[in-house]
Amino acid sequence: MPVQTIPPRIRWAVELMDVQPNDQVLEIGCGPGAGAELICGKLETGKLFAIDRSESGVDRTKRRNQKSVDAGRLVVRQIDLATLRVPVKRLTKVFAFNVNLFWVRRCDDEMALLHERVVPGGAVYLFYEAGRPELVPNIVKKTSEALVRSGFRVSVVEQKAPAVIGIIGRR
Repeated sequence: MPVQTIPPRIRWAVELMDVQPNDQVLEIGCGPGAGAELICGKLETGKLFAIDRSESGVDRTKRRNQKSVDAGRLVVRQIDLATLRVPVKRLTKVFAFNVNLFWVRRCDDEMALLHERVVPGGAVYLFYEAGRPELVPNIVKKTSEALVRSGFRVSVVEQKAPAVIGIIGRR
């Protein structure tokens, strides 16, 4: 299999999360598996549970990260967040990149599930490409409101090149 590159925007987002060797991480919308590759590379005793609604996203993530799947550091499932029953009792981090769920509609049930499963001191990291600057204020506002309604403390980070916005909810 040819070596797949990791986009700088994904690299920046995962670095900002500061994944620790024993973290229990949920990735929402694993897509092609670049985030999973970086996260699993930092795990030793921890685990990444990656989900995607798309069968092709799940397949691509599994193929790209087969060694992590075989080692038991990565579990990948085709499911959406609303119907997920997180197998990990307590998550230290949740990661999503360009998952529109959190700003295009009310997502109180999904946020309540995250709040219930993230340990005190843990965090939800929601990142979006900011290539369309006119959308950024709405993305930040709606996503921040959803996190706050569920009991998270919110901070916003941004990177100019490539343009990425991160909304972080800490428990």
